[in-house]
Amino acid sequence: MLKIKKYGAIDIGSNAIRLLVANVISKKNSEPQIKKSSLVRVPIRLGADVFVKGKISKANEKRMIDAMNAFQLLMNVHGVENYRACATSAMREASNGNEVIDSVLDKTGIQIDLIDGKTEAEIIFSTDLADVIKEDKSYLYVDVGGGSTEFTVFSNGKLINSKSFKIGTVRLLNKVVDKKKLWPEIKDWIKSNTQGMRKVTVIGSGGNINKIFKMSGRQPGKPLSFIYLSAHYQFLKQMSYDERVTELSLNPDRADVIIPATKIYLNAMKWSNSNKIIVPKIGLSDGIIKTLHQSEI
Repeated sequence: MLKIKKYGAIDIGSNAIRLLVANVISKKNSEPQIKKSSLVRVPIRLGADVFVKGKISKANEKRMIDAMNAFQLLMNVHGVENYRACATSAMREASNGNEVIDSVLDKTGIQIDLIDGKTEAEIIFSTDLADVIKEDKSYLYVDVGGGSTEFTVFSNGKLINSKSFKIGTVRLLNKVVDKKKLWPEIKDWIKSNTQGMRKVTVIGSGGNINKIFKMSGRQPGKPLSFIYLSAHYQFLKQMSYDERVTELSLNPDRADVIIPATKIYLNAMKWSNSNKIIVPKIGLSDGIIKTLHQSEI
């Protein structure tokens, strides 16, 4: 007998806030299928507040409340049966983060969970990442966000090590990263954790690498080479912000962060001696949907 449940996932990031609505289709003796029904992305750049001034501004708090009210209505219309809202780097570091969470709950009824980098990685790993990882290969998983980047090394089907660094696209744009200190730390971590591994493949996660992959015209499942990504990085850099918006049709809040994001992926590939990056369509919101379903089985 076919069973269909509808779930909602709210991802409150440093660069944008997303609502994913998905159907989970279950059938006896079969793996459940997740079908995305709707994805709404709102460009509320919380990181621009937090990483520079240390707190969420009143203006962005109001925008968050408006967004959550809209998400609540959309979930009602879609008939969502269960949902979870997770906040990452920017909300964790905001001095008024808990106050904003209480305000959102009071005005919208939506409870926001503050999650750390480790929990964020665990939620993402609950997705179909296991289908990508082959037991006889080595991988460096790189999830680039607005406030932090998670690095995880897999080899022979096992998780070797994982670490979150406070380097992200919004932090880099706002020049609040000590690059002289942090880049060498990341380089040392990647090199020491991939030492002795042959042919490391980078797995890229995040909105920017998904956009780059879409722009490449590659078929799903096909990797991007280091040479391609490096050339694309130079191509993006030589264009002005206005040109990236008008000629490449990038969203205004994507046209600036895409450059520092590409730099992070390139460095990860270089330091792990990887010549290719694969881009499965997975992220925090996908993981939230899957973990919600698994918790009810």
